[in-house]
Amino acid sequence: MGLGFVQSFPRPGGNMTGFISYDAPLIGKWVQLLKEIAPGITSVAAIFNPETAYPPSFIVREIEAASSVGVTGTLAPVHDSTAIEEVVAAQAREPGRGLLILPDSFNVRHRDVIIGAANRHRLPFIGFDVFATTGGLMTYFADAVDSHVQATAYIGRILKGENPSELPVQAPTKYKLWINLKTAKALGLDVPPSLLARADEVIE
Repeated sequence: MGLGFVQSFPRPGGNMTGFISYDAPLIGKWVQLLKEIAPGITSVAAIFNPETAYPPSFIVREIEAASSVGVTGTLAPVHDSTAIEEVVAAQAREPGRGLLILPDSFNVRHRDVIIGAANRHRLPFIGFDVFATTGGLMTYFADAVDSHVQATAYIGRILKGENPSELPVQAPTKYKLWINLKTAKALGLDVPPSLLARADEVIE
């Protein structure tokens, strides 16, 4: 909706509908999970590329709401590997810092740079689904299989004659939590048993 593709989620209008990969409240959940695995965190920087990410304005309020759990947040726009290194290094200069890796294609392409810099500077971070399996600390994101099943059902309804403009745009209903214990150990973090119990995947 923020990109102007649909008029609203309940009534998209035009000839487009579908499923979004994440919504703003997810960012608040990320902050809570990061605080749970690293209680000393007091500030996070959200890494994204303004040219490839969703407009971050709707995310700002969720970052600001993180103050309810004792965490402040800032947006950290980046355009290349050098900028990523600079943001991570700047965060690492102060204690109690962490990172949020916002979903966008730039961050996917540069995930090795992000993970390498964060782990080298011993900064805990949370991101989307491609990160924990490639060395990141933790991810919490929509279950891709579940989303595809729902999308298939929508395709069937459209092929049977339903108008896309009358099918509401839907947010994910099922999420998966991944925790990389190897990375947690390297960062000196003890993962709470209560958090491990909620994980869908634990990487050792």
